[in-house]
Amino acid sequence: MFASPWLVAAAIAAAALLAVVLYALISNKPTPERQERLRRLAVNASGRLRDAVITEVRTSATPCGGIAHWLDYTYDLNGVGYSATQDITALLAHIDRNPRLIAGPASVKYLPANPSNSIVICEHWSGLR
Repeated sequence: MFASPWLVAAAIAAAALLAVVLYALISNKPTPERQERLRRLAVNASGRLRDAVITEVRTSATPCGGIAHWLDYTYDLNGVGYSATQDITALLAHIDRNPRLIAGPASVKYLPANPSNSIVICEHWSGLR
C-alpha cells in the first residue's frame, strides 16, 4: 500500500532537479537594461557612421521615482529621413556636460541591415560634438 522508499526518493530528486532547471532558466533571462546595453554595444561594434542632428533632450519621471533622460535625433540615409530616440539615462557618466546642452550636430552609428537601429552614444563611443 505504501510507495517504495526508492520511488519516493526518486520523485523528490526529480522535483528538485526540475526546480533547479526552472530557476536557471528564469534567472538567466536578461533584464531590459541588459538587452539595451547589448544592443548599443552591437551597433557600436558593427555600425556605420552618419551625420545627425540632436533635436531635443527630454526628461521624464520613472516608476521608481528617478529621472530618465531621452535624446531625440534625426538623420538621413539614401534619401530616407530617420527619427529616433535613445534613452541615455545609464550613460550620463559618459557625458562631460549637462545633458540639456547637447542639442545640435552629432554623429550617429546605425546598422546597415536595419538603419533605424541606431545610437548617438554608448559605453565605448560618443557621437556628441
